[in-house]
Amino acid sequence: MKTTICLPRGRELCLDTPQIMGIVNVTPDSFSDGGFYYQADNAVNQALSLLEQGATILDVGGESTRPGAPDVACEEELKRVIPVIEQIRRHSDCVISVDTSKAEVMREAIKAGADIVNDVRALQEPGALEVVAQYPEVAICLMHMQGQPRTMQNNPTYTDLVTDIKAFFSARILACKDHGIDTQRLILDPGFGFGKNLAHNYELLGSFDSFQSFELPLLAGLSRKSMFGHLLNRETNERLAASLAGALLCAQKGAHIIRVHDVQQTADVLKVWHAACNGVTI
Repeated sequence: MKTTICLPRGRELCLDTPQIMGIVNVTPDSFSDGGFYYQADNAVNQALSLLEQGATILDVGGESTRPGAPDVACEEELKRVIPVIEQIRRHSDCVISVDTSKAEVMREAIKAGADIVNDVRALQEPGALEVVAQYPEVAICLMHMQGQPRTMQNNPTYTDLVTDIKAFFSARILACKDHGIDTQRLILDPGFGFGKNLAHNYELLGSFDSFQSFELPLLAGLSRKSMFGHLLNRETNERLAASLAGALLCAQKGAHIIRVHDVQQTADVLKVWHAACNGVTI
């Protein structure tokens, strides 16, 4: 499926080959790198480094969504993410995504230069649908999550995992249409680790290509996640090989965007895979 997403300022994001979304957490408590880039200058330097390593999208988030994570007040989230987005935009014309569920943060991030709203709650929070409807050039990523971050891992259950997630996406796509949001703006993320146990996550990995039926771009976010730690008995900083295997599998199964911490290594894996599939020019 040839996929191009239109973005603000007349730009386009071509997804004919998988693009790498580099994670920029401006938080003190994210599961993998919480606190490392909490200061705005550190976050911006990390963001620019990820671009040099091969990221084409930067995903800036100011609220941890790890299991059990506490809520962050809107004012605090704004203080964390808006200066970072503004500084990145001053340095680069790259694609910037804001990882938030709050309508006001979405609005201010778009004004600051964000091109994509990446919402783990799929625009279900008050005002979110109304805000993104006002900015028709901004892309939207809808993620599936069962429950909320504080409780999502408390015995998640499904009648049928893939069927249930598809039903959720269908409902959220309809909600977007009802608010005048063009379907071609949408990206879908099945939500590895969000309200899913170990068996669910690997079923989802094996069935990732099922979501191609929506004929919309797909995002895979499984970098360093506990699905690898629990399977392999590896700490967060020991999950690189597993994360790369997951990224490659998702790319092979139709992922258009791979959201990762380890950009350079993921770029190398995808480059080798692309050369094997398409050849190289000598």
